[in-house]
Amino acid sequence: MNSTSQLQAQQLRVVLGGATVLNDVSLNLLPGWTAIVGPNGAGKSTLLHALAGLLPLASGRVLLAGKSLAAWSNGERALQLAWMSQHNAAAGDSSSELTVREVVHLGRLPHLGLFAAPTPHDEAVVDECMHVTECGAWQHRRLHELSGGERQRALLARALAVQAPVLLLDEPTTHLDPPHQMALVKLLQGLGRTHTVVSVLHDVSLALQADQVVVMKAGQIHGQGRSSDLSLHQSLAEVFDNALRIEQVSGRYLAVPHF
Repeated sequence: MNSTSQLQAQQLRVVLGGATVLNDVSLNLLPGWTAIVGPNGAGKSTLLHALAGLLPLASGRVLLAGKSLAAWSNGERALQLAWMSQHNAAAGDSSSELTVREVVHLGRLPHLGLFAAPTPHDEAVVDECMHVTECGAWQHRRLHELSGGERQRALLARALAVQAPVLLLDEPTTHLDPPHQMALVKLLQGLGRTHTVVSVLHDVSLALQADQVVVMKAGQIHGQGRSSDLSLHQSLAEVFDNALRIEQVSGRYLAVPHF
């Protein structure tokens, strides 16, 4: 695994509606899968938006491949960083009228521009991304016709179709049933061998399958480390008010309720 940081947050401070929601957040994100967890209102999604350049910073900066994110053109950034929001293409959005295949094709826009016709290579990328997310069987259905889990898999396929070295995924497991959650975990573990993958997750047990876990509380990083790190276990217990504990079961670390 390459040890060079692909994405860095340096002393980020974000103020929204007069309230500080991120305060002095610094983070080096290496190739591999990093999962961000924490209680509601911890600043997880805000951090992901800031890393994507989608929020103004009160102070600090984000570096992409060693270069300030603000210095990248929109076109360059779109090729380097793929984004999936938990609110993407909800029912009623204009993109919900597109078919699944058309939605996944949107991921090729950074390579093609608005008017170029897809090449056989682009079609092959779309096919592969639908295959790994298991949405090819209903590629001709419109997004608004899908269940929440089906729509989530289509949107993930679109993000993968960008083929960017950095993937930012906000709650990618939302609406997915347990088999597809585990399939996604395996996919992110595999992508982590060649990509920098950063995901916000509510499910701590799923997050513990990542290469690195970042724990947030009240707009700050409370801890980080590998799933086997005892200090990480302590941080998780603290931010969730000791409502959970970490146990190793069949070689995996899981979060279990602590009564």
